[in-house]
Amino acid sequence: MVNAGAGPEIERLIALMARLPGLGPRSARRAVLAMVRRREVLLEPLAEAVAAVAENVRECTVCGNIATEEVCPICADPARATGEICVVETVADLWAMERSGVFRGRYHVLGGVLSALDGVTPEALRIPELAARVTSEKVQELILALNATINGQTTAHYIADELRPTGVQVTSLAQGVPIGGELDYLDDGTITAALRARRSL
Repeated sequence: MVNAGAGPEIERLIALMARLPGLGPRSARRAVLAMVRRREVLLEPLAEAVAAVAENVRECTVCGNIATEEVCPICADPARATGEICVVETVADLWAMERSGVFRGRYHVLGGVLSALDGVTPEALRIPELAARVTSEKVQELILALNATINGQTTAHYIADELRPTGVQVTSLAQGVPIGGELDYLDDGTITAALRARRSL
């Protein structure tokens, strides 16, 4: 939708903002107008923050989290338990687990889940890197904290089958995570209960 009186720069910004999750064209227009009206307080600091993120943020070479260093703070923390890896679908899910404050091991971000409909195969995910970490880091337990969706559970069973020969204990989140639920939308108490009640696959 063309905005009457808006120049091409504002049109482009609105169009880009509208692509963000949770923002449609109307919300994007309101956000852009608010930023323009409060240029010094909102627009300029936001532009600087976006430029800094674009220049400095990268994917952790170990787990797939995002950070400003090659290895993220979680992987670099010697106090984190090395015998446990919590496998999540996205960085947002990793952050949700960290908010609970319960898990003190390390993480592995798959970058998605298997989906025949969307053409997502095992090769498109970070499953080979996970298998390599299980061996190289002498992992004793793999916690599959994947969303309780059909694709999430299919991915969990695939990983459990693939890594069974390694002898690693494979568990998954149990009670507290509703079927069809997504980790990023759960409260801390629900995540805590689910993590503590994990079970073997």
